[in-house]
Amino acid sequence: MTIDIVTSLGRIFEGEIKEATFPGIEGEFGVLEGHSPLMTNLQPGVISIKKDNGKEEMIAINWGYVEVTPQKVNVLAEGAVPIQGSDENEIANAIEKAKDLLKQATDSDALVASVSAKIDSAARNI
Repeated sequence: MTIDIVTSLGRIFEGEIKEATFPGIEGEFGVLEGHSPLMTNLQPGVISIKKDNGKEEMIAINWGYVEVTPQKVNVLAEGAVPIQGSDENEIANAIEKAKDLLKQATDSDALVASVSAKIDSAARNI
């Protein structure tokens, strides 16, 4: 299954994946290859992507839309920050950018705290 995540500034991620989890408007949901067609809004949060090789990537978004078909996932986000880097300093900078993006997107301190905890937990595994 393939995924394509884009913003108005360009492509954030594209590639083959095993599964993905999204911050849906009514809660998190996951998709696997063969998923029923779906189109929905995304709220501020984190997209978790599990690649075919087992590695996991995370991308923070402020809001957007997702279209799921049995073989492809298309995401259009207003703003997105990949949580990655080649060293601890780059990863720490990406985490701060992701948290800032979320703080600007919502006034819900509980949502920001929840997503920040998820980001911090995932960053330990990068």
